[in-house]
Amino acid sequence: MTAALSTHGLVARYGDFQALYGVDIDVAEGEAVALIGANGAGKSTFLRSIMGLLPVTPDMVRLDGKPIGGTPTDRMVQNGVAIVPEGRRLFTGMSVDDNLRVAVDQADRFGRKGGWSLERLHRLFPILKDKARTQVQNLSGGQQQMVSIGRALLSQPRVLLCDEISLGLAPKVIREIYAALPEIRAQGTAIIMVEQDVGLAQSASDRLFCMLEGRVTLTGASATITREQIAAAYFGGSHAVV
Repeated sequence: MTAALSTHGLVARYGDFQALYGVDIDVAEGEAVALIGANGAGKSTFLRSIMGLLPVTPDMVRLDGKPIGGTPTDRMVQNGVAIVPEGRRLFTGMSVDDNLRVAVDQADRFGRKGGWSLERLHRLFPILKDKARTQVQNLSGGQQQMVSIGRALLSQPRVLLCDEISLGLAPKVIREIYAALPEIRAQGTAIIMVEQDVGLAQSASDRLFCMLEGRVTLTGASATITREQIAAAYFGGSHAVV
């Protein structure tokens, strides 16, 4: 499969501290890949680097083979790459509907066309229609996460980056959110997800990448990677492809 988005020798730094060391990861149209690893492994930094939040060179990130590394975040969204950030980062003091319409207006302004509308989003997450006039700070954590996902989808992305979307949520809510991913993928959207729950990451993805101290230590098909291989990758060793 041709990569919708790929990284090539991706290096990232926070000042003098190097956080990523030559990371090569790719995702195809309609594919889901999961990034796992201990806290501080570089998973969220990887997503931030893609979104132009850290300085990287153009060739380190490619969209449809075209160099886009270091592109500012708003232009990444314009190009069809959206992120569901850790912590949701919604516009407090605004309603669910107003938060979502920000993304609709942005997509219209950028001329991005796609299959996501408020009506379709309401079918995916019916609670968002019920809570349309509720201010987002008054929602539960799971409902806020649905707003965050919805906002990203309404930007009509070709690639969706998900940073810890299950973090702090009840198991029932996590199942509901992850049950929506197949429909998102059916639209042709590629998904890169950062997930601490290894079992959830395996079940929701096609391929798995394990990271340790800014490097990929394990790559393989999610259905065939064993827990023993994952455990070994968490604690070091050379990069294994299985």
